[in-house]
Amino acid sequence: MTGSHVTSTTGVDLLLDGIIAGAVSPDAYAADAVWDGVVPGWRFALRGAEAIAAEYARWFAQPTELSELRRHDTATGVVVEYTVAWHEEGIPHAGRHVHVLTVGRPSGRIVEDHVWCGGRWPAALLAEMEAAGR
Repeated sequence: MTGSHVTSTTGVDLLLDGIIAGAVSPDAYAADAVWDGVVPGWRFALRGAEAIAAEYARWFAQPTELSELRRHDTATGVVVEYTVAWHEEGIPHAGRHVHVLTVGRPSGRIVEDHVWCGGRWPAALLAEMEAAGR
């Protein structure tokens, strides 16, 4: 990697730790951070650390497990992709997300989060996907 890549990932680490814990902290984000979310059939935007944390409180309402986690440094931040798994009322669910994150210097907080979500996959769909070889 060259010296032009962002090395401070404090906000990124806080985001991932918050997803796992089921409580994303607004401290992961700059106060005026921009969030652009794409979910199945919809796209919407948010501004501000508190608004982003409130949205993620809906997405990650309980502790989760991350698998297939990959982080790719960029000149301005990090691209993060993962599969997230959790249980709701005893029923397993999963989803796949990709975040293109711009990280502020020198704060290390996220200033832009462009996220793509493949949707919520309940147990029946997970079983169907497994049977299909995924």
